[in-house]
Amino acid sequence: MPQDVKAHPQPETTERPSLQGLAVTREDEHALLDALEQAFDYRGDVTIETTDGRTIGGYIFDRVRGGSLGESSVRLMGAASDEKIRVRYDEIARVEFTGKDPAHGKSFDNWMKKFAEKRLKGERASIEAESLDAE
Repeated sequence: MPQDVKAHPQPETTERPSLQGLAVTREDEHALLDALEQAFDYRGDVTIETTDGRTIGGYIFDRVRGGSLGESSVRLMGAASDEKIRVRYDEIARVEFTGKDPAHGKSFDNWMKKFAEKRLKGERASIEAESLDAE
């Protein structure tokens, strides 16, 4: 009698590649708008080059989507100071994800995958935190 062999389904990964290092220019307006939307959720710093030649680095903490590029803007906390800087979308020539996103790769899905792998190997896997005290 043949034995049923069940394959263990591989968990789907929702991990996206890091945006760090990605640079988008005004040449593709749609890509620039998409990058600015992603920059709002990015936890690292970005560098914005404006159409008048300024370079502004910092963390995007706010955005306003208006009816036009001139009515849309992002606000950054400056990298060199806690100064809050507002930049209109129509002033942006280039945006680059320059800082490391400290939360990248630390998703719940990754934790669950590692938890399941340990359990399948017969290793100890628990949802409780491990003790920090040396035994």
